[in-house]
Amino acid sequence: MMSRSPAAVIGTGLVVCGFLLWLAWPFSSPKAFPANLGNVEVVARLTEVPEGAVFERELYHYATILKYEVITCARGKVLPGDILYVAHYDPWKPRAAAADAKAPGIGGDVRAFVAGDRHHLALAIPLDDHYMGGLVDKYFGRRPPLTYWALRTDAD
Repeated sequence: MMSRSPAAVIGTGLVVCGFLLWLAWPFSSPKAFPANLGNVEVVARLTEVPEGAVFERELYHYATILKYEVITCARGKVLPGDILYVAHYDPWKPRAAAADAKAPGIGGDVRAFVAGDRHHLALAIPLDDHYMGGLVDKYFGRRPPLTYWALRTDAD
């Protein structure tokens, strides 16, 4: 049986760590949104879609709060690893078709919210400055009070 020197073991470990970091690093940065689109721009992973948070009601317009983990931040005071709670208007609609008179100026190319998906988000805070209406909050009482308003949601 061949014995490896400590230097060889350390060298192999460094190569493996470097490879794993390379795999975890985002391969490309998404195209930036216009600077006037919200206060915050992030790429984040949708951690879950709680049961009953998204439902279709043609005559009832609402926003639902979804939980994201930040991967990268292009603009705003948010760090990788931070958890954000983001309100999406009429979440059962594709983002390109969600805007109306009650929530103008929202959009994106995401067609449905699926846990684990990565989204490139343009966000505005505070929510109350951008939306007053029905709100589904499955995290009520279990989250910080700051809620972001999704202006644009693109797949990353």
